[in-house]
Amino acid sequence: MYDPTHLRTFLAVAQTLSFTQAARRLGLRQSTVSQHVRRLEDATGRQLFTRDTHAVELTEDGEAMLGFARRILRVHEQATAFFTGTRVRGRLRFGASEDFVLTRLPEILEGFRHDHPEVDLELTVELSGTLHEQLAAGKLDLVLAKRRPQDPRGELVWRDDLVWIGAERLRLDADRPVPLIVYPPPGITRARALEALEREGRAWRIVCTSGSLNGLIAAARAGLGVMAHSRHLIPPGLFRLPDRAGLPDLGKVDFVLVHGRRRDTAEEAADALAAAVLAGGERLRQRGD
Repeated sequence: MYDPTHLRTFLAVAQTLSFTQAARRLGLRQSTVSQHVRRLEDATGRQLFTRDTHAVELTEDGEAMLGFARRILRVHEQATAFFTGTRVRGRLRFGASEDFVLTRLPEILEGFRHDHPEVDLELTVELSGTLHEQLAAGKLDLVLAKRRPQDPRGELVWRDDLVWIGAERLRLDADRPVPLIVYPPPGITRARALEALEREGRAWRIVCTSGSLNGLIAAARAGLGVMAHSRHLIPPGLFRLPDRAGLPDLGKVDFVLVHGRRRDTAEEAADALAAAVLAGGERLRQRGD
């Protein structure tokens, strides 16, 4: 009833909230992406997206289809692998940014290991900037991280707003420097926060530096200051600061998959894990248990 090709296109649009970005990811024309979505909507008898010239959003039925599409595609891929006898093997060095510590990324990795038991998966969790450096040095095969400024590489998993967050009762004094909670260099959100404040001529001071997301969260919950963070990944106990706080806009942030130098033993495994992350991308915006 539901064509796997149409389901993959649907997931790409749902994760990027852009028909243009989905077309680039899939190597299709934008008209083809629209056609796939329309045919899936015809098959379900429901509207899956609301769209205008400015934005694409999932409908309630579209949100429901996310889970169904992911499960259908996973079973489809398992059946294909079983009957074709393909077995992915090799050592795969995978890097994931600190942003995903509290998400359901472990569920995606667990499913990947179940489907590909002969892959020796090594996981590195680090700052996005550090992961990009390790990838360039040949120490990693695949990275899931924020896109670096002016770096066109990487397959878009999803695009999100970068926002200011802090404790619910935190109040900023407009006459005093903005208290910042940041990752150390080469943290990408750190650089974005400092650039935005400098651009607006706002004074700032760093009140906490930590390479651990949990360390930053603890400082923010204690009311020490504010931090820049992805809107869909705001940790429990922290809140987006309202516009009246007067902080500058931080723009968008892209989360991307970037492949390293191809190693024969890792290429197929990296492609398989990248496909699993893209298929389950919406779970990366959900907190784990």
